Amino acid sequence: MNRRHAYVVALLAVGLILPASDLLAQRGRRHHDDDDWIARCRENGDRRREQYCEERTSGWRASAGQSLTVDAGPNGGVLVSGWDRDSVHVVAKLHAQAYNAEDARALAGQVRIQSEHGTIRAEGPANRRGESWWVSYEIYVPNRTDLSLDTENGPVAVEDVSGTMRLTAVNGPVSLERVAGDVRAHAQNGPLAVTLEGTSWAGVGLDASTQNGPVVLTIPEDYNATLETGTVNGPMSVNFPITLQGRIGGRRITTTLGRGGPTVRVVTTNGPAIVRHR
Repeated sequence: MNRRHAYVVALLAVGLILPASDLLAQRGRRHHDDDDWIARCRENGDRRREQYCEERTSGWRASAGQSLTVDAGPNGGVLVSGWDRDSVHVVAKLHAQAYNAEDARALAGQVRIQSEHGTIRAEGPANRRGESWWVSYEIYVPNRTDLSLDTENGPVAVEDVSGTMRLTAVNGPVSLERVAGDVRAHAQNGPLAVTLEGTSWAGVGLDASTQNGPVVLTIPEDYNATLETGTVNGPMSVNFPITLQGRIGGRRITTTLGRGGPTVRVVTTNGPAIVRHR
């Protein structure tokens, strides 16, 4: 791959990653807009089938040591945002489709959102030819919350949360902004975006990877960490000077930033890697 081709691929990677969280909500908005999402939901469905879309809300007061597990099913996604309240607020976005509007509405009526003992999941009839449903979640939790989030064909995004996190997406993007704690995140076939904040990682460390997708890692100036980043089979771009105190192997970098600190590992196997300053 020549240098110009690598640069173009890297730019495409940025384009792929930055809109990832838009699949669930506009980044930075603290309130959802029911009518706006429902309108988009109806417009973006299969044109050959009728769409039925609704939002269901629930919530509870958080306890000390709060943990949350979300199974978004085969086609749902999940966005978790931290806030400074001692409560959990869940917006479940249900999308059902069928060959006629009546059947789509009836299908949605059979879906139940379970939220017992800190575990959220949807249950309903099996999808069949011409009829299907899925649920995505926009969830607000106390800033200190442990998370276990799983999706198959949808995005996972977490912002402003500190805790023990285990995050997995099979065929969807993963986005992390301003997180801390003991965080492990993996995307099998999708892009990975990580935005750090402050001057160092607060907690055990970060281990984030994607097997078949691009990576964008955004680091503040004067950040302190043990950094591991790069790619195995793709171009790599670093848009700020790094004083190497570790090693470069192929397109992988292991180095100490500033005074060092907890390990921040953000890597891809088969995709471009971009490292940039905020």
